[in-house]
Amino acid sequence: MFSHVMVGSNDIERSRRFYDAVLGTLGAGEPLRNVAGTGHARLFYRHDGNTFCVSEPINNQAAVFANGGTIGFKCSTPEQVQAFHDTAVAHGGTSIEEAPGLREGKMGALYLAYVRDPDGNKLCALHRPKAER
Repeated sequence: MFSHVMVGSNDIERSRRFYDAVLGTLGAGEPLRNVAGTGHARLFYRHDGNTFCVSEPINNQAAVFANGGTIGFKCSTPEQVQAFHDTAVAHGGTSIEEAPGLREGKMGALYLAYVRDPDGNKLCALHRPKAER
């Protein structure tokens, strides 16, 4: 359904350091760095058929996060969820909501962690145990 997800950044180099580390926990490599025709820097992280992008806003306004928006990243294990969370916090992110862990609910059992990146974008690391897939 999606071709990519893009978030804005007010400091592209800070975002690169953050996302290099955090997305590295999922197996993503270095981003493709691109400069748009407008002169704004963009980073394209490609992994497992997916693309996550970070861009300086091309309208020259401040990058702001989506109130109510969350970007979820699929993890292979609960340990990968924890590593995503811990790496995010170690690289300028903020842990939010409950501590990383197993949640039981209408969607079944999920192992989750929530963080905000340095620009305030809400990220979720999610592992669904095999019995629930």
